[in-house]
Amino acid sequence: MTRSTPQHVNTGETARQQLLEGLDITEQTIDLAGNRTAVLETGDGPPLVLLHGPGEFKERWIRVLPGLSRTHSVIAPDFPGHGQSDTHPDGLDADRIFAWLDALIDQQCSGRPVLVGHILGGSVAARYAVSRPDKLDRLVLVDSLGLAKFRPHPRFALGLLGFMARPGEASHRRFMGQCLANADTVEHAMGEKWEALRRYSVDRAKDPGVKAAMKTLMSQLGVPPIPAADLASISTPTELVWGRDDRANRLRIAETASKRFGWPLHVIDDAADDPPMEQPDAFVAALLTT
Repeated sequence: MTRSTPQHVNTGETARQQLLEGLDITEQTIDLAGNRTAVLETGDGPPLVLLHGPGEFKERWIRVLPGLSRTHSVIAPDFPGHGQSDTHPDGLDADRIFAWLDALIDQQCSGRPVLVGHILGGSVAARYAVSRPDKLDRLVLVDSLGLAKFRPHPRFALGLLGFMARPGEASHRRFMGQCLANADTVEHAMGEKWEALRRYSVDRAKDPGVKAAMKTLMSQLGVPPIPAADLASISTPTELVWGRDDRANRLRIAETASKRFGWPLHVIDDAADDPPMEQPDAFVAALLTT
């Protein structure tokens, strides 16, 4: 299924390839429960699956892939309808997403994985752990949706809505100013890859298929709070990793969940809602602390 003009695809693909330059990774496209899915894989060891945020893509994990791959076999897919992955021909819903994740784990993991979910990916991962108690070794929720009502800071909400309505360099810059504690520091650290990230982010945000998939997944699996009884029923060892300055899902959400459910909480300083992008070394250290 083609969702873009050839020129549009080439522009985004050039930026995407620049993001992956210099990384020791394998790319492939596989069928997962009827979803044509793009996957990055790297490393060797126990399996670790990374689920990205809403409207995002697997390349958002590039700053932590080298660190995680030293101890784990890392699998990072594009959600259906995101990045390079197609949407299921019959549409998306919770059952199809869980079947998709079942297939990913069964086909790509050598055993029960550590499942790491960021924002939307966290809500999906938590709901999956509720319904599939025997499929996972460990659950890590990163600045996750689903643990409380979604009530972002007004400036964050304004930046998000502006980028969704008019994806472009300026709106992306404003939005990243809300997603990151210090966007200038990240831009300096990433150099040319930051500009490639911006171009690919804008490219994907303009894609009608990505917009539709994000809207569906957020409305069904992201924004609605997970019932407290369901969260309490999670038997998989669960940890929280949170940026101290998160303006979307604020730290008090994680603190409340940690206290209520007994989940260890790792707070990343000098980070907002994207610790893997902003503080990769601290994120890897938190993730690998058992």
